[in-house]
Amino acid sequence: MTATAETPVRLTQFAHGGGCACKIPPGELEDVLGGLTAAPPAAGDTPLLVGLATGDDAAVVALPARGGAAQAVVSTADFFTPVVDDPYDWGRIAAANALSDVYAMGGRPVLAVNLLAWPRDVLPFDLAREVLRGGLEVAAEAGCHVGGGHSVDDPEPKYGMAVTGLADPERLLRNDAGRPGLPLTLTKPLGLGVLNNRHKATGERFAQAVATMVALNRDASVAALAAGASCATDVTGFGLLGHLHKLARASGVTAVVDTAAVPCLDGAREAVRDGYVSGGTRRNLEWVAPHTDFGDTDTGTRLLLADAQTSGGLLVAGEIPGHPVIGELVPRGPHSVILK
Repeated sequence: MTATAETPVRLTQFAHGGGCACKIPPGELEDVLGGLTAAPPAAGDTPLLVGLATGDDAAVVALPARGGAAQAVVSTADFFTPVVDDPYDWGRIAAANALSDVYAMGGRPVLAVNLLAWPRDVLPFDLAREVLRGGLEVAAEAGCHVGGGHSVDDPEPKYGMAVTGLADPERLLRNDAGRPGLPLTLTKPLGLGVLNNRHKATGERFAQAVATMVALNRDASVAALAAGASCATDVTGFGLLGHLHKLARASGVTAVVDTAAVPCLDGAREAVRDGYVSGGTRRNLEWVAPHTDFGDTDTGTRLLLADAQTSGGLLVAGEIPGHPVIGELVPRGPHSVILK
């Protein structure tokens, strides 16, 4: 399939998956990463504060003390195939998603570089320019410099960013810092995956999904730190259930979720009902099933809770003004997640 001036380009048709639903399944990824450790630098004065151990959102290293306030560097990378047909919107979404990992650690993004894979003989470069323009505008909104990047000729288009941020090493948001008694707050509604999948299949455009995905998690991160939170993660390709499981497992607690309190986008339940569920979402549900007490939760709700989100919200162990509390952390039981 080659795009021409006479043929309207639907970018989602050039990708086998869409957005964070194209991630390697969590179970397979953990098998790959299992046992991989890196030896610390021989004479390092920059200790690694967050690495591979708990599968957190980004790596964090402490900077050497040179007087003044302590600082840490937050480092992450995220890129994916087209999640929407509009190249400018795809660029905005991918940038917001990449920046989110820094916000999920309690950091402030300061520098990003573009990661672009492009089928140069198939898709015109003016579309790539629109993708990059969208990413540049969202980075500017975040107050983050974009200093170049890297591109490759690839049969499938992909875009994202590698992002560097700064954080206070004493005020990080980590996925292993949860403790019993803390409420769970979710800062964006679910349903992005099924709406994006419907968009890919039918061409229908869901403005509410695009607006949610391009929204930065900056304010939610600042509010979480102001509220004294120390535990958070962002909800992306592994779905709410997958990220809850990882957080509960890393923190040695159980997460109890009030399913009726979980916000969903307009049209999301209808998209599940009509079968617009990605393979990534089904794999998420399969992965968390042994660790989850589903109670009498219906299949549609289970699929929404496992829905592979792209540029989703923050899941914070703490109460954040203006956002719904969807559950709480309790002492560790037989399951890492319990649905009520």
